[in-house]
Amino acid sequence: MPKLTTSLENYELWFLTGSQGLYGEDTLAQVAQQSQEIARTLEASGDIPVKIVWKPVLKDSESIRRIALEANASDKTIGVIAWMHTFSPAKMWIAGLDALRTPLLHLHTQANVELPWSEIDMDFMNLNQAAHGDREFGYIATRLGTSRKTVVGHASNPAVRARIANWARAAAGWAALHELKLARFGDNMRFVAVTEGDKTEAELRFGVQTNTWGVNDLVARVDEQADDAVDALVAEYEDLYDVAPELRRGAERHESLRYGARLELGLRSFLEEGGFGAFTTTFEDLGGLRQLPGLAVQRLMADGYGFGAEGDWKTAILVRAAKVMGAGLPGGASLMEDYTYDMTPGDELILGAHMLEICPTLTTSKPKLEIHPLGIGGREDPVRLVFDTDPGEAVVVAMSDMRDRFRLTANVVDVVPPRESLPKLPVARAVWKPRPDFATSAAAWLTAGAAHHTVMSTAVGLEVFEDFAEIARTELLVIDETTTLRQFSKEVRLNQAYYRLAQGL
Repeated sequence: MPKLTTSLENYELWFLTGSQGLYGEDTLAQVAQQSQEIARTLEASGDIPVKIVWKPVLKDSESIRRIALEANASDKTIGVIAWMHTFSPAKMWIAGLDALRTPLLHLHTQANVELPWSEIDMDFMNLNQAAHGDREFGYIATRLGTSRKTVVGHASNPAVRARIANWARAAAGWAALHELKLARFGDNMRFVAVTEGDKTEAELRFGVQTNTWGVNDLVARVDEQADDAVDALVAEYEDLYDVAPELRRGAERHESLRYGARLELGLRSFLEEGGFGAFTTTFEDLGGLRQLPGLAVQRLMADGYGFGAEGDWKTAILVRAAKVMGAGLPGGASLMEDYTYDMTPGDELILGAHMLEICPTLTTSKPKLEIHPLGIGGREDPVRLVFDTDPGEAVVVAMSDMRDRFRLTANVVDVVPPRESLPKLPVARAVWKPRPDFATSAAAWLTAGAAHHTVMSTAVGLEVFEDFAEIARTELLVIDETTTLRQFSKEVRLNQAYYRLAQGL
């Protein structure tokens, strides 16, 4: 099996231009030329993280339906951008939009930025009709209930390209989930509600295959790792991290580090051989493992794997999606958990962490590699990376199974340095101020029934998750600087009615 990748280089977007045969060949030749220029502007900017592929101008129902089917069938094609350069009668688009299963972005633009006022004649008006051609397209897309993102502005505008880029990243995450196989080692933590969920519905909604393997299948793979491979990986640790003295070669706890390396090698080989891109573990089902995987999980997440602790496969899905959506950007994505609060009035903070498994892509500092007791799981002390998350804007997103649908809840936050050092907290962590404020954020989160496990992304922000939710036709509740609890509570109630009606009987 090929190794897991988070690269977007193999993905592409198709640029579709709508017109009609009424205008004659000369005008249609101009339409083709100018639409190619728009596509080239997007491609040449370097702002869009995937390739833009121009397609011939669409003039009739059959060509539109055919291009939709071709887009559906192409593994490379993660989305289509549609623009009506001229007036394109929208009944021509019914069959194509009805057939389209690929994410759609409606770009409302035109060939020129400024109008050549003194030169405008009826030929110019007939050629440059996006102002009402796109309105015709927007009508039929809404009439058919076609999910899409609408971006308005000229392709030369960086703000326009930024919105297209965010949507492209969301489409890439959506495509990656449809290739995703998730391995659960054991079940979820006993008696916990929020980590439960409908895996069959998740495969239908998100395309993810989620299945369970016995943890001792992993144990056998860990135990068979060769000593020379362990030696090489330990040497890599020593180059990359600030290794605690007791874990270094010849020190009293070096064998614990070697077992941590053995864990990583075994887990990595199991995932690679099975073609898995995400996984879960649980401290209640460790079988013959001597340590709860900590360092191994952190490093696998850093390589793009999705992960959920305590069997939380829904969070593992989100982590993998966030890894792909953030490919090539500064920052990272990780499993996160709201742990405890500083409730200083007017200056409240949330301290997030987990037992072991926070991804080092959240920091640009050199993590410490340490070993400490873990008062849960009943195994040997595990090795783990310890660091503080870099300050800056982030978003935390949870997925909850609401019985008749999945709900995403997102909170925009500002990661800040800890008020003081944390010498006795031997895990990676993040400290943040939630928007709009602590009380509103926490109350809204609880009202939404959002999970305590999240993905924290410092690479992509809220708009990408909004686009992802639209593509997935999945509920998203947003908590940001504009949120009021009254309006948020009303949205929760209205959504409950809307999504039940939208599902049909």
